[in-house]
Amino acid sequence: MILSDTRILESIEQGEIVIEPFRPDCLGTNSYDVHLGKTLAIYKDHILDARRHNRIEYLEIPETGFVLHPNTLYLGVTEEYTETHNSVPFLEGKSSVGRLGIDIHATAGKGDVGFCNTWTLEISCTHPVRVYAGMPIGQLIYFQVEGTIQNYYNKKENAKYTERTEKPVESMMWRNKF
Repeated sequence: MILSDTRILESIEQGEIVIEPFRPDCLGTNSYDVHLGKTLAIYKDHILDARRHNRIEYLEIPETGFVLHPNTLYLGVTEEYTETHNSVPFLEGKSSVGRLGIDIHATAGKGDVGFCNTWTLEISCTHPVRVYAGMPIGQLIYFQVEGTIQNYYNKKENAKYTERTEKPVESMMWRNKF
C-alpha cells in the first residue's frame, strides 16, 4: 500500500520518516518531491571495474546550469536527507524530467527500511540538456511494510552507504567478495 500525503505527514510527526529540509509545498497526494543537489560526479576511468574502487571526480553545478551529455553516467545527489524507519521508499523521476530525456536511476529506485542519507542519483540522458541545482528531480513514494523488520539497513554490518554525505557516492560493489 502506498502512503497518502496525510499518512506521510503522520509518519514525519512520529519520526518514522525524516525529510530534511522538509517543505510542505513539495508534498504531493502520495509522494514527496526531491531536488537536485549542487554536486555531480563522473567516473575518472572510461572502463569501470566491479572488483575495484572506481574513482570519481566531483563537479559543482554553477548558477548558469550544467549541460548533461548522452553516453555519460553522472552521479547526482538529492538536496534532501531522508530516513525511513517503517516504510520502503521508492525514488522515481518526475514526468517533467523524463520528458527532457533524463533518467535519474539506472536500477536503484528502491531504498531499504532504515536507509538514512541523501539519495545518490544515477543520471543519464538521451539528448543534451541543461540542469540546475535545486530543480525538482524526483519524487519519493513510501510503501507500507507488513510484518516485523529484523534487518534495518542502517544497522547492517555490511551496509555500504551509511556515511552521511551531501555529495554523490560512487559504486561500492568492490566491497563485495565475489
